[in-house]
Amino acid sequence: MIISGAQALVIGAALSAAAAVAHLACILWGAPAYRFMGAGEKMARAVEAGKLRPTLVTLGVTAVLLVWSAYALAGAGIMGGLPLVKFVLLAISTVYLSRAVAFPLLKPAFPENSQVFWLVSSGICLVIGLVHIYGLVLQWPVL
Repeated sequence: MIISGAQALVIGAALSAAAAVAHLACILWGAPAYRFMGAGEKMARAVEAGKLRPTLVTLGVTAVLLVWSAYALAGAGIMGGLPLVKFVLLAISTVYLSRAVAFPLLKPAFPENSQVFWLVSSGICLVIGLVHIYGLVLQWPVL
């Protein structure tokens, strides 16, 4: 089944929103969720110590993912009023795809993250990035 660009962007929006919800789950469930999601022992210990930084970082990532979801919906024609939709969607697609393939370069900066974390999160970013770029290419003429 071939899906339209608008449909792909709606799927991309849902995937970005799901990633945002997963990040919020870390805040709600605390250190065990940070460990399960692969955030590293340092972040989990900071949560256990009642530090604010993990929550703020996680809320920041959540906010970005929700904005990206809104832009995908705008690209699909479901939501209006956002500026530079095609170029922002191009940037979003680029970030997702870059994150997917650049994980070997990122690993040294986050040594506590497991290999499973890197493979799973990179695979998720690859799928979301491909969905976004597919939708964007098909929607480009109407944006």
